[in-house]
Amino acid sequence: MKLSRKFVQATLMALALSGASGTWAQNLSVLKVAATAVPHAEILNFVKPKLKAEGVDLQVVEFSDYVQPNLAVADKQLDANFFQHKPYLDSFVKERKVDLVLVPNGGIHIEPFGAYSKKIKRLDDLKSGSRVAIPNDPTNGGRALLLLQAHGAIKLKKDAGLEATVKDIVENPKKLKFSELEAPQLPRALDDVDVALINTNYALQAGLNPTKDALVIEGKDSPYVNVLAARSDNAASDAVTKLAQALRTPEVKDFLSQKYKGAVVPAF
Repeated sequence: MKLSRKFVQATLMALALSGASGTWAQNLSVLKVAATAVPHAEILNFVKPKLKAEGVDLQVVEFSDYVQPNLAVADKQLDANFFQHKPYLDSFVKERKVDLVLVPNGGIHIEPFGAYSKKIKRLDDLKSGSRVAIPNDPTNGGRALLLLQAHGAIKLKKDAGLEATVKDIVENPKKLKFSELEAPQLPRALDDVDVALINTNYALQAGLNPTKDALVIEGKDSPYVNVLAARSDNAASDAVTKLAQALRTPEVKDFLSQKYKGAVVPAF
């Protein structure tokens, strides 16, 4: 069969473009980033096309806890993570003595922390001996206690700081009983306790709306900014820098506003 000149030219052009496309795909820098599912993985997936256009193949690896994402980056199994706030990162590095740092310009958003209940409508409705569940890690446990103090439920030592514990409570007028649980378990504890202090990412995953369902919630001046973290040897790499830039754009700000309705607040 005789092929036309135009057909041959078109075929050669298609092959050339295909080869160029394959070469371009092979030249993408792979960036593996750990994240919790909501909202962090969702935000990362939103910026994925932008990064691909800039030569970075962003691969999001989801975790359901707060420990393994840091260990995976420190052990060089993954390149960076996006799931934690700065006080937790600092506490983890101090306790575990691992090489993890805040990526330059890596502060992305705040998830106002809230108190939730299936049994009362207001925090003031807590009765004597009510059961309260809080996270069992130092920074989020302290965060929960500080929120309760801000709304008059308890009083802490003056020097308790961000890592306050139940041992730092000096006034507990309603004799509240505290249970310290793994953060992911807190939404499931709502059937068994009177109030649970829950991180917003786990509240969202459980179908709770922080701006509507929380009895009390942190203000926008919260110091708990969620950050992009990496090792010191790659925190300023080209791929990680591009990710940090992509996460701090007007498009991401609009995405957070429209999708999370105030439950996730931009920190830039």
